[in-house]
Amino acid sequence: MSEPSTPSPFDPVPQIARELGLPERGVAAVAKLLAENATVPFIARYRKEVTGGLDEVQIRDIQEKRTYLVELEDRRTAILAEIGKQGKLTPELAAKIVACTNKAALEDLYLPYKPKRRTRAMIAKERGLEPLALKILAQEGGDPEAEAAAFVDAAKEVPSAQKALEGARDIVAELLAESAEARAVVRQAFETGGQVVSKRVPEKTEGPTKFEQYYEFSEPLAAIPSHRYLAIRRGETEGCLRLDLTIDQDAVRPRLEGLMKLSRSSPWAGQMELAVQDGLKRLLVPSVENDVRVELKMRADREAVFVFGDNLRHLLLAAPLGARKVIGVDPGIRTGCKVAVLDQTGKFLENVTVYPGQGAHKDAEAARTIAALATKYEPFAIAVGNGTGGRETETFVKKSLAEAGLSTVLVVPVSEAGASVYSASDVAREEFPELDLTVRGAISIGRRLQDPLAELVKIDPKSIGVGQYQHDVFQPLLGRKLGEVVESCVNGVGVELNTASAQLLSYVAGVGPSLAKRIVQHRDQKGRFTRRAELLEVSGLGPRTFEQAAGFLRIHGGEHPLDGSAVHPERYALVEQMAADLGVPLAELVGKKELVGKIRLEKYVSEAVGEPTLRDILAELEKPGRDPRASFEPPKFRDDVTTLADLKVDMILEGVVTNVTAFGCFVDVGVHQDGLVHVSRLADRFVKDPAEVVKVGDKLKVKVLEIDAARKRISLSARMSDQGDKSAGSKGPAGPRPGGRGDDRGPRPKSPPLASKFSNNPFASFFKK
Repeated sequence: MSEPSTPSPFDPVPQIARELGLPERGVAAVAKLLAENATVPFIARYRKEVTGGLDEVQIRDIQEKRTYLVELEDRRTAILAEIGKQGKLTPELAAKIVACTNKAALEDLYLPYKPKRRTRAMIAKERGLEPLALKILAQEGGDPEAEAAAFVDAAKEVPSAQKALEGARDIVAELLAESAEARAVVRQAFETGGQVVSKRVPEKTEGPTKFEQYYEFSEPLAAIPSHRYLAIRRGETEGCLRLDLTIDQDAVRPRLEGLMKLSRSSPWAGQMELAVQDGLKRLLVPSVENDVRVELKMRADREAVFVFGDNLRHLLLAAPLGARKVIGVDPGIRTGCKVAVLDQTGKFLENVTVYPGQGAHKDAEAARTIAALATKYEPFAIAVGNGTGGRETETFVKKSLAEAGLSTVLVVPVSEAGASVYSASDVAREEFPELDLTVRGAISIGRRLQDPLAELVKIDPKSIGVGQYQHDVFQPLLGRKLGEVVESCVNGVGVELNTASAQLLSYVAGVGPSLAKRIVQHRDQKGRFTRRAELLEVSGLGPRTFEQAAGFLRIHGGEHPLDGSAVHPERYALVEQMAADLGVPLAELVGKKELVGKIRLEKYVSEAVGEPTLRDILAELEKPGRDPRASFEPPKFRDDVTTLADLKVDMILEGVVTNVTAFGCFVDVGVHQDGLVHVSRLADRFVKDPAEVVKVGDKLKVKVLEIDAARKRISLSARMSDQGDKSAGSKGPAGPRPGGRGDDRGPRPKSPPLASKFSNNPFASFFKK
């Protein structure tokens, strides 16, 4: 007798390739590398030949899809085992389960066999009414009343024929509600014709609220934008709104009756109609509505997280001032302005506190102090936090420098979002245990100007203020996405090994927090690194980690000419051969465009190294360690516009985009309060997605349309032809305040149709109604 064949191990690669539209060979290579604990940045940058040139986004899509399919397979195996244990696994059911490609359909098939609390149908079965239910299902001949009379039994709490028929219908209704086919019909009805309906809760909305536009609101479920759904969800959470998803049940019922084989000529037809109506209203609609709510929430979360991630990427990759001395100023009205001096590496040198705005004597003293510091340290720029008192402090610093003949020193407003979070953090206490937290804030402001990426990685991204409903979305999903963005930015720019903080090093491919601390400790004890190879002397950093991390770490001025570039050490020998073939020393080749231009790629193509990697190498040789970020250019705010009161309708200003949402963008025009440019006012053409035309950090010319001083709201337009509302004084502009508190109140652009992939999300169970 032959041995039973062993099932082949689950291979998700073909399905991933098919669903993502990617070459199967590349997907298989990525899956193999990920299984070997290779990082996404490393695969994307240094394994292009293996993957066929797949980029970072495609690799992360493969990673996410692979995780989902593996979880799906594990769940499938568990369900097959559980139904088999119950002795109810038929070949037909097993085939359906094996054919499932998403978790929602799989759970629908498992539903009839899933342990559940005691239901009306269970009670009816306990009372012996299942044979009567089978009569309804059969839709054959007989007299329902007469046959039901045979089941009357006071001892079983069936006092009448009507009660017997009710119990039998409960059994039929539950069978319908647990049918995968019936659930698919109702789910499709929600997706194609469902409505999101919200109504006010009277006792919670006696006064004005931010949800007034949703008191009597309805919108097609398939079209509602993510930010609007999240706003309604928040209203529901705060008790102001009642949210329902509705469908036309009368349109769905005939399809369900067809599934249940209802026969109009049967005397049992009426009982079947009642059972279908009850099963649809009492069981199917609430259950599927709950699932669809999960799908909508996950779709909205994904879109909000994408917006947050995109904003964060642009903020982290903002143009750095670079390795230049700066002075950081944290404005303070009552407690004074904290001033911190930093050298070109960001090292803290000195701090003072000045008190401008507290009388002529204090003003003069503050001006002398600022001028003395600027004379002593010769900073390239002074960074002033843009919080309360920021514009006034900026104006004062400029005036003080001008009076001292130091007008060449730049004075730059810097966002201080999250600076207070950093100042009070464990990271800040470890860096500056002896300094007051307000001084730490000034240091952070100065360092943000020198290198936004290096400083902002020390702060929880959710505290930076570039999101949309970030407190309402599923936090693990948000955290994972933002972590990926930070990792991508850090490795895309590269990290100077001898000056990087442990927080920055922790995002380098393969490193992580604990190893980053050991690298810093090694550097503190042994001195600066002179070669990348010295990383192998760090405790716990082995060859595998070195392979992942080395290409993203830079040592400028090191012993090896390539250590300051993105050329991976595994390719040093190849570049040395290129230099030898040209007859020049390696150091002479690096950075010499005319020499690099003489290298013929085809000569160095091999099985291990293809043209993509060779092109990357030549680009690095031309500009070793080049920073992909833009050149620094300070914002140009008007000196005569520093507060909300200085704004006038139709005034044209230059501002800086601070946040991009699904309904528009927020712009800092230098008055402490960001203004909103609604998506409908971003361009002279139709704009579906604001991210198509603006990104965080962009300079944008805007016109003031409305000013609401009472609510501190500003409505702006990027279209110079728009006319402002000169009568507006108490009415707020269209849009929420920064941070996502509110909704857009504007035109309703269509969202993509509800896709099954959102119901497949592994986090879905957290959003059950």
